[in-house]
Amino acid sequence: MLTSSPQTDKEPRKVAAVHPAVKSLAGSIGGVAEACACQPIDVIKTRLQLDKVNMYHGIWNCGKQIIEQEGVRSLWKGLTPFATHLTLKYALRMGTNAFYQSLLRDKDNKLSDGRRMAAGFAAGITEALIIVTPFEVVKIRLQQQHGQDKAMLKYKGPVHAAVTIVRQDGPLGLWAGAAPTVMRNGTNQMCLFWAKNNFDRLFFDKIEGDGRQLQPWQSMLSGFSAACIGPCATGPFDVIKTRLMAQEKGEGPVRYRGLLDALVRIPREEGLLALWRGLLPRLMRIPPGQAIVWAVSDQITGYFERRHWDKDPELAQQA
Repeated sequence: MLTSSPQTDKEPRKVAAVHPAVKSLAGSIGGVAEACACQPIDVIKTRLQLDKVNMYHGIWNCGKQIIEQEGVRSLWKGLTPFATHLTLKYALRMGTNAFYQSLLRDKDNKLSDGRRMAAGFAAGITEALIIVTPFEVVKIRLQQQHGQDKAMLKYKGPVHAAVTIVRQDGPLGLWAGAAPTVMRNGTNQMCLFWAKNNFDRLFFDKIEGDGRQLQPWQSMLSGFSAACIGPCATGPFDVIKTRLMAQEKGEGPVRYRGLLDALVRIPREEGLLALWRGLLPRLMRIPPGQAIVWAVSDQITGYFERRHWDKDPELAQQA
């Protein structure tokens, strides 16, 4: 059940908008929880996307081989950059989305579906360029390494990997695969924020800013459902991003020259479905991860939203 609402009508005349800083805080806390829970699936997804010789025969086989050959801890390879990345990413995502929404709201503080999608797309582009691309380059370089003996590994850890990439490929090496990352994140966040708002309304008659607070399980259900759309729509961008980020320029000519070259070569050489490699582990990781993030962030934003209702005389008159 939703907590009691100061507004009995389905559509409030006015709604309360939570400050972007609150959204950032809520997103960062949710990101920490997601990273720790979902890292093994992300490692498996990356290995499957980089597997050009069919070394792994599905998700469970890939996980089993990693554990047998490299130990259980290898399923958390790249956790430090991944957790840092998610914390900063969600803080930036939630905050910038709230900021862009504030610019696009009408005089009654309402937001159309089209403008909500535009705000989500802009937030996705922002996070892709500032946070996601450099952190994912480091994470993928660490995850693609096989073995446990650090002395035999090219990259000894996140900082060493970042320094080595900059030294080998130049500063822009940390932004390898930026174009497909922008397309992936922009499209994904456009779908996510639009779908989350509509699933909240469809499942629980919850309207953003109406002063009601979802229960954690309700946030998890609508967040999980909303997050299933993006991976299906952005699968090719994610595969291409991973391939471009894994390339090391210091070891001879690169295989893919960019987004369009990879978009043509991958299906030509490996079949069209290769563009959706790793989709199942993405669906196993992203929707549960988003369920965790929204369960945490909705509680925080709901609390401040409710306080806004209690303090604003104009909103209180609608109760």
